[in-house]
Amino acid sequence: MKILISRVLEEKGFANGFSTRFGGVSAFPENSLNLAGYDEDSAENIAENRRRFLSVFEDDFQLASCWQIHSADVRHVKDLADSKDGDHKMDALVSDVKGVLLGVKTADCVPVLLGDTKTGAFAAIHAGWRGTVQSIVLNAIEKMRTIYGTNPQNLIAAIGPAATCRNYEIGQDVIDEFNKSFPKSAHLFTPTKENHALIDLHTANKEQLLTAQIPEENISIAPLCTMERTDLFFSYRIEKKLYGKTGRLMSVIGRR
Repeated sequence: MKILISRVLEEKGFANGFSTRFGGVSAFPENSLNLAGYDEDSAENIAENRRRFLSVFEDDFQLASCWQIHSADVRHVKDLADSKDGDHKMDALVSDVKGVLLGVKTADCVPVLLGDTKTGAFAAIHAGWRGTVQSIVLNAIEKMRTIYGTNPQNLIAAIGPAATCRNYEIGQDVIDEFNKSFPKSAHLFTPTKENHALIDLHTANKEQLLTAQIPEENISIAPLCTMERTDLFFSYRIEKKLYGKTGRLMSVIGRR
């Protein structure tokens, strides 16, 4: 099994990881580590894949997740008991509870992990284009500020593998949504054909982190595209067309 980690988050006391497709039991094709997507895989396979993924972390963590719906809503995980309820329809999670590992699922969308070096609070965020245009990253930071007193100057942010501006094509409807929410967003688009463009969601989310006053040196971006590297990652846009199904990656963070 291979996972990516943010070394800076790790050094600050936060267990973290961005999964790859290696080391599982799912047929996507064989031996794939599909960590979600119950409509396209068996519950037994996903449970075993999650067990293997969590076994990478030395501490005994309880995974907390949510039912993702491309919203801008943020879940507060209050304690270990609360972490076991994954039916909340939200797309980001915040907590400060030791023993809890917050996780979000992606397969082209942008995963963002946040760790507060002063309070010990942390967050996992699923930012597709809908979440990005609704500023879900800013919503998560505001939730951390409200609950834990987080100062963004103390946050470490790691943006994980996602579909990049070299490949992620969107239509005029998405362009219009971004222009409505962010009037100065033209630099995020590379026109391809009439009413279509490639969009840079990595940069869009980094700019929101900067808007929140997170120091630029505290922000890292994984230089990997899920659409280009289907040998490493699942890609909804590529594999759904080819095979009619795809697996899901998971990005996690917790306190050591």
